[in-house]
Amino acid sequence: MEENGKNVPEEVKGWNWGAFVYAIFWGIGNKTYLPLLCLIPVFNFVWIFVCGFKGNEWAWQKGDYKDVETFKAVQSTWNRAGLVNFIVSIVFLAAYFIFIAVLISSVANLKNY
Repeated sequence: MEENGKNVPEEVKGWNWGAFVYAIFWGIGNKTYLPLLCLIPVFNFVWIFVCGFKGNEWAWQKGDYKDVETFKAVQSTWNRAGLVNFIVSIVFLAAYFIFIAVLISSVANLKNY
């Protein structure tokens, strides 16, 4: 596949957690500005998934990487940070819902006394 005059190697393609979680910052850091569309309310929910799927391709096309290994090394930092942030967010969200459920249950039990 060739866009903007740059071939995208197959080993570059794939999911990018950094582009998914940190879309706007990742886009600016990788000189690709399509992730700025995440600033549009409602549309952003769909666009973060597009960023996750297409992020590596966009970064490869806009970057001046000498080889695939260098590209992967740079993106692995973004991927690691994005994945850790995603997991921590899910854990906090689950803890929040458990807390709310316990709180509602406690209030309901107090009304029975």
